[in-house]
Amino acid sequence: MTTAHLAPDRLARVKTAYTTRRVDFDGVKTLLNGERAPRSGDLLLARVAAIGQHKRIERPTGRQATLFVGDEVLVCYGHRYAPDQFEATIPSDLSPCHLVAAGGVAASVIAGHAAMATPTEIEPIGLLGDRDGRPVNLRDHALRPVSSPSPRPFTVAVVGTSMNAGKTDPVAHLVRGLSRDGRRVGVAKVTGTGAGKDFWLMGDAGADPVFDFTSAGYPSTYLASSAEVQGIFDLLMGHLSASEVDTIVLEVADGVYQRETADLVSSPRFADCVDGLLLAAGDALGATAGVGWLRERAMPVLGVAGLLTASPLAIREAEGAIGVPVFDRSTLATGEIGSVLRAARRPRRVAPLRPQGTAPPVPIADPAIGVGNGTIAAPPLVFG
Repeated sequence: MTTAHLAPDRLARVKTAYTTRRVDFDGVKTLLNGERAPRSGDLLLARVAAIGQHKRIERPTGRQATLFVGDEVLVCYGHRYAPDQFEATIPSDLSPCHLVAAGGVAASVIAGHAAMATPTEIEPIGLLGDRDGRPVNLRDHALRPVSSPSPRPFTVAVVGTSMNAGKTDPVAHLVRGLSRDGRRVGVAKVTGTGAGKDFWLMGDAGADPVFDFTSAGYPSTYLASSAEVQGIFDLLMGHLSASEVDTIVLEVADGVYQRETADLVSSPRFADCVDGLLLAAGDALGATAGVGWLRERAMPVLGVAGLLTASPLAIREAEGAIGVPVFDRSTLATGEIGSVLRAARRPRRVAPLRPQGTAPPVPIADPAIGVGNGTIAAPPLVFG
């Protein structure tokens, strides 16, 4: 293992990625290489070796910067789960790997969709380190736990049957409709792979504040433990609840069969915090299966949205099969949508699953790089 001084102006010349946007680079003093095993969230300075699927990198400002061979980029190590793109995992050393997401995620591709080009290749130059030679990790710069008021705001979650089932579009239009009704809306994307497109879209639609799992120190949530995903959820819910919004909208990535999504949506904590769900689906059969999966877990399905709403015939099929409303984007964007969803929600439980104002600590896989002292506080809830 070797540690070298990092010139202060070196990082000013590289193309930094969206995933690094919360990092305070004043504390970055060294460049680390040699026999090191990277961890999820470690910051990597790398050189572009070959251009493939990802020809651009998303900057912290949201701008898509074109990549050229020889460019130096600043990204984060992270796993990726994307059935329509790549599956990729963090390599065991600092050998050449791939840029697997334009938001700035480095990993080694192990499988790819047939429509994908070969992945963009990058050559690690070294991990970023602090003055003591410790790797700088996204979790060092994550949001800290906050106290949040009780009762929590009305909360709607959008889940889907699969990647690209059309989850983000109904989230944005729902935010727009709620904002038009004079409501202050906060949004969080609680799982997925780091990218700023959805983040900026929610702000454009009227959400304030907007968070995602990178705000909690994770470049992606694939292969995160159930406790880590729960910790991300609690941290973001805490910040949204404390921000004086009256409505929270959550997006959960991928489909309900994906491991991290299934674990979170099936958890008692998720059921405690969410008043109702919208399911995004691509067709009537997927909507029927997805609604059935959610109902098996006693989740309150408020309606269906997503890609199927582009087709009047698909809407008709779904409405005849599932017995819940189907909301297209224009309906979600109306100012009346908040009243419609609130009327359809289930009653809140009389008793919470844990004592009022308390929550058990959620362990982080590596407390040394966790949020706070290895725990994440969850917002207290009142049910009534």
